[in-house]
Amino acid sequence: MILFPAIDIKNGKCVRLTQGNYRKEKIYSDSPVSVAKQWEEQGAAYLHLVDLDGAKSGLSINADLIKEIAKQTNIPIQIGGGIRSITVMEDYLNAGVDRVILGTAAVKDKQFLETAVKNYPTQTAVSIDARNGFVATNGWTETSKVEATEIVGNLEDLGLQTLIYTDILKDGMLQGPNLEELENVNNSTSMNIIASGGVTTLDDIVQLNQKQLYGAIIGKALYDGSLSLKQGLELISNAG
Repeated sequence: MILFPAIDIKNGKCVRLTQGNYRKEKIYSDSPVSVAKQWEEQGAAYLHLVDLDGAKSGLSINADLIKEIAKQTNIPIQIGGGIRSITVMEDYLNAGVDRVILGTAAVKDKQFLETAVKNYPTQTAVSIDARNGFVATNGWTETSKVEATEIVGNLEDLGLQTLIYTDILKDGMLQGPNLEELENVNNSTSMNIIASGGVTTLDDIVQLNQKQLYGAIIGKALYDGSLSLKQGLELISNAG
């Protein structure tokens, strides 16, 4: 299982939100590039970046900063937030980003989603952000009437290979991931499932690894010091 340190970017800074609430923001660093290098030095094999301004506005607000992170690190990065067209997606891929994450666009623009998956099957991921089982869009500020489980099957039929599943009510709460829901999603598909939201302790990592998930994104727990990336990586390595 891959551990993805999360770098959420808002106004050019590394921040964390609680339950996706833009008013509940804590700034952890003025330099996301330095944060990316820090996680790389601690052994991260992959980074998860989110343009929070982009997710809300639909524009790639922090694109230059994200490209700089891709340039200054030697590990793969995936980026989500504000990617609503093939042009923007290709711009990131050409700048050295390894995987682009579609969120709102995957729910609202099926033609774009189909084109992205067809042209870039291994470099496209979809993030399903769920609140009470329903998909949320536009930086989590809106909740749709689409059930998360319904969209998973549709995505696999399109040929998607990687799915990020976020339980919004767990995000930033340090209460552990929604293991039951993640297991249901993982068992319902052959896609690579990356868990996001609530990963807090080494035991959370053990349980996610045992459920044979492809990856887990870790955010707030790394930044407030309650979880050590190095220990988490060692734990997975020792588990074989």
